[in-house]
Amino acid sequence: MPHADLNGAHIHYTDTGGDGEVIVFSHGLLWSGAMFEAQVAHFSALGFRCITFDHRGQGQSGVTADGYDMDTLSEDAAALIEHLGVAPVHFAGLSMGGFVGMRLAARRPDLLKALMLLETSADGEPEENGPKYRKLNFVARWIGLWAVANQVMPIMFGQTFLNDPARAEERARWKAAMIANHRIGITRAVMGVVERAPIMPELGRIDLPTLIVVGDEDVATVPEKSERMHAAIKGAELVIVPRAGHSSTIEEPEAVNDAMERFLMRNARA
Repeated sequence: MPHADLNGAHIHYTDTGGDGEVIVFSHGLLWSGAMFEAQVAHFSALGFRCITFDHRGQGQSGVTADGYDMDTLSEDAAALIEHLGVAPVHFAGLSMGGFVGMRLAARRPDLLKALMLLETSADGEPEENGPKYRKLNFVARWIGLWAVANQVMPIMFGQTFLNDPARAEERARWKAAMIANHRIGITRAVMGVVERAPIMPELGRIDLPTLIVVGDEDVATVPEKSERMHAAIKGAELVIVPRAGHSSTIEEPEAVNDAMERFLMRNARA
């Protein structure tokens, strides 16, 4: 799998190649570009060039001593887009990936053609969440992610997915993927999210076609947060996905693909 040394980090990425319109996918905390498997399969079949990458400290990217703040992660993403020479791109960011996408859209609009924000927020982390997440992070760092996985799964997924007997194998796969994270890398990444600065004051600068997608069962970034972003970004579209939690690309991939496809068909070159 390809890697690139960018902005002081060893970044893993995947690239379907081709000369189609480019979609760059930026994943959520605890996961990797693998959470977009269904989207990559769908859009590459439609002729899009699909690129995923793993944020530093997560997936197959290297663990660094620092640089887990959202500004640095945004600079990592910008460096990858420039390294691959694919700008301007359609950028799809889920949760933490959305924090990155909003910063790119506000500060580096030359790199983007359109913005897709999934299960994310323009606010800082709510103050009341800090102690809980720091406690979970401490346990994950010193005991292991296995010790907190059962508490984290209901944050990452909605109740429909968690309680569907037919999807037990999928749940086991993603729980195992979470546990497999590098303990130091992931705990640094968690603190980058918990301590992030809000990007809401900059949303008025975004002048790109923007799609906002949120699951109606998302408890990590509740739909009201998406409604606030929708009001703040001129011309943004909002889609609420039934039966999806914080990982809608995994939980309801067909609904997410449909929303993204309709949006991209309006905003990609004919």
